[in-house]
Amino acid sequence: MSKNVIITGTSRGIGLELAILFANAGHKVLSLSRNQQPVKAIKHPNITCFTFDICNENDIKKVSGFIKNEWKKADILINNAGKLLNKPFENITLEEMEEVYKVNVLGVAQVIKAAIPFMEKGGHVVNISSMGGVQGSVKFPGLSAYSSSKGALITLTELLAEEYKETGPSFNVLALGAVQTEMLSEAFPGYKAPLTALEMAKYIFDFALTGNKYYNGKLLQVSSSTP
Repeated sequence: MSKNVIITGTSRGIGLELAILFANAGHKVLSLSRNQQPVKAIKHPNITCFTFDICNENDIKKVSGFIKNEWKKADILINNAGKLLNKPFENITLEEMEEVYKVNVLGVAQVIKAAIPFMEKGGHVVNISSMGGVQGSVKFPGLSAYSSSKGALITLTELLAEEYKETGPSFNVLALGAVQTEMLSEAFPGYKAPLTALEMAKYIFDFALTGNKYYNGKLLQVSSSTP
């Protein structure tokens, strides 16, 4: 059965691969990213995209307007958009810290708030976090803003699952280990991750469709390595 799927951060990497996987499987996709050209270039009939800044309140309103007018309901929301900053803590400005949190926590919360009125009991919100945000995991210097924001996202997911457990949708969070994406290469030049963006996207694709049958309010660590 065809699902209505919203994916953020689709201009490259895991998000772009996810949009293609869902569209090719016959699902309707709302693809949200600041740079929509890579998605537009695919020219897939199942993908709708428009320029979207997760920190822009008017863009958030565009999402709820689209669901209301075009779909009536949303089945899956994958919050994949993220901002990675690799910088010594003492050199991070307040503005830089705020920007990371705006994208990784506050923006995600606003997208969820926009989608929830259109999601039913069987709906599934999948938040993409990082192993760096998991308590007790190995931590890396330079990632104080990024990893702490991803830790906040994990806790937010657990809280929302509790708050919406009677009405739905379900909420789960995936803490990803290192994946070979453009974002990783920019932050850690020369580092080679064990998984490609497509390999991780395939896992997230399956989990988004079926994971809420088995999990709600759960953190799953998707990593075969440290990180």
